[in-house]
Amino acid sequence: MYDTKSMRASKDISPATSVDEFRQTVQNIEQEIGKVIVGQQDLVRQLLLTLLGGGNALLEGAPGLGKTMLVHTLSQVIDCTFSRIQFTPDLMPADIVGSTIITVDENNQRYFRFESGPIFAQLVLADEINRATPKTQSALLEAMQEHKVTVAKTSYVLEPPFFVLATQNPLEMEGTYPLPEAQLDRFFFHIQVRFPNEFELVEIALRTTGAEENPPTIVTDGAQIVAMQRLARQVPIARQLILYAVHLLEATHPQHPSATEKVRRFVRYGASPRGLQAMIIAAKVLALLDGRLSVDYPDLHTVMLPALRHRLILNFEGQAEGISPDDILRGVMQSVPRKG
Repeated sequence: MYDTKSMRASKDISPATSVDEFRQTVQNIEQEIGKVIVGQQDLVRQLLLTLLGGGNALLEGAPGLGKTMLVHTLSQVIDCTFSRIQFTPDLMPADIVGSTIITVDENNQRYFRFESGPIFAQLVLADEINRATPKTQSALLEAMQEHKVTVAKTSYVLEPPFFVLATQNPLEMEGTYPLPEAQLDRFFFHIQVRFPNEFELVEIALRTTGAEENPPTIVTDGAQIVAMQRLARQVPIARQLILYAVHLLEATHPQHPSATEKVRRFVRYGASPRGLQAMIIAAKVLALLDGRLSVDYPDLHTVMLPALRHRLILNFEGQAEGISPDDILRGVMQSVPRKG
């Protein structure tokens, strides 16, 4: 049964109004982003699933597809503090989190002062994250997982909602470094950015080469985003659906009896428990956006690829054969039976 009390948001309003407000706010955000970003509805939707799920997103696509513009536009629409970090081979961890420096006051007394880095924002764009070395990439680990930064034995809590959105170019492009597995696992979704179609390219040309501008307007703020995140987590999910998500995850491990032939042949390590958490939370958000108050099988199917594709570690044969994690996951989805 649906518990009306469990679905109340932080405001004292009825559950139906809370859900309706949730959906309307997301629709307004998508509409405002659409003023700047042409097409890419699936990309925007997956980005919002990540934001409302309280996670971080990794966007992968060729240069020039509007990844940076999308993140900047989102920060304007939700009225959150924004910071952009351009990852380069010479970037150091202190350039991200900040450092403790010696300062002299007006009385000529020296003292230590922490100078915060660009990680201290609500929405952080890690642009071309795979152009920096793994040592620098790992400077984001604590912030992404625990929403805090520790420097010189002192921890600083980051202001919610905290959201890291990293962009990366395909690994085969020159001058890039693969992200460490521990870094990849911190990303809620791995979102692939497709190339625009002919109609979208025409619209992009018209919008970006003309004199008229249609800037987005503010739809919501950080406090409401946090309330929406809490509301999404209260969406009920049946135990059989949790078991189904568990079986999907187990089937990505080559040692498990339910693993498919492709998994046994091409996968070295399957998806981690964070992948299970990402699937369930994203499915809850998706159910709310569809006007439903409980999760169903199609919700898990929709979020499975972006939640798990970056958590599969292929073996040498899989890499040499150019096997796509998406193909493996689609096979897993077909092989795991539903119950009920």
